[in-house]
Amino acid sequence: MARPIWTGTLSFGLVAVPVALYAATEDHSPHFRQLERGTFDRVRNLRVNERTGKEVAYGDVVKGYEVAEGEYVVFEPSELEELSPGRSRSIEISGFVRLQQVDPVFFDRTYYLGPRGKEYANVYGLLLRAMTETGRAGLATFAMRGKQYLAAVRPEEDLLVLQTMHYADEVRDPHREVDNLPGEVAPREKELSTACQLIEALSVDWEPDAYHDTFGEQVRELVEAKLGGRETVAAAPAPESTNVVDLMDVLQRSLRQAGAGPGGGGGTGEAEAGSGKGTARGKGTTGRKEAGARPEASGARKARKTAGGPDLAALSKAELYRMATEQGVQGRSGMTRDELQHALEPAARPKRRLRAVS
Repeated sequence: MARPIWTGTLSFGLVAVPVALYAATEDHSPHFRQLERGTFDRVRNLRVNERTGKEVAYGDVVKGYEVAEGEYVVFEPSELEELSPGRSRSIEISGFVRLQQVDPVFFDRTYYLGPRGKEYANVYGLLLRAMTETGRAGLATFAMRGKQYLAAVRPEEDLLVLQTMHYADEVRDPHREVDNLPGEVAPREKELSTACQLIEALSVDWEPDAYHDTFGEQVRELVEAKLGGRETVAAAPAPESTNVVDLMDVLQRSLRQAGAGPGGGGGTGEAEAGSGKGTARGKGTTGRKEAGARPEASGARKARKTAGGPDLAALSKAELYRMATEQGVQGRSGMTRDELQHALEPAARPKRRLRAVS
């Protein structure tokens, strides 16, 4: 079992329960060491006195708040802990809110929040059940590692989840930060209808396993290639920006590629791309055949079904990716679902038996 990164008390009103905070995510990105070119000796970062150039021991480092250039108010680490005695070990819920009211930009990191012992399960379970019944999350503040956090405590199946949040003055105004925002636009009706059809055609159910850190996987494949003395392949160039003049043509070709437009095998003809008839949910829009059906199950996919071997057409992208990993398919991290299926088909075909010659 993982060790908690923080322990303290979760309180709402006069009710308090001892809890422990656990990391909910982990980083699988490839990490590199800094080496000196030529010698490949390890390069390390040191705490160095800016004036003398000498290394400073960790225990001799204090914190300074700069009030003017080169002038500091100095704090010992223990002094910052003493600014709010007791609060560094308490998550105090001050109110409850519906999460739909909170803009996702305010959320930061996610943690699991569990009871600190079996004897506290009843109080913990009471809060979990009450928050689930009311559909609300608790807004709280707590201190960890010398910083005070705003947080949302919400129910998630059989446990409480804590998400740290940004304060309002930490969220930038997009209208000050982003140039060339379009404001109110009036697209042509045919373009809007076709764009809505394309979105529906590309709609999928959320499958977390279908998404991977493709850059990290490409780095690991590059490492394997270098170790094996093989040639490395450059990444594909980024797509060019769409010409506004050709927007309708690009939308229609995108629909055909998704299998939902004219000639794509997915449409019924009532809401063809660019016809202006129907909407994103019109009768002719068949990005989703029926509720719960996989959008990838197009005619093109069915045509690739292999006889006698695994039914690759019925597998999700995540399942195909796992098979590609097991079989060592090169370049799998950058492949689409259909490309993965195509790469796996040779191995899925049944091998023919050779007739013995007398």
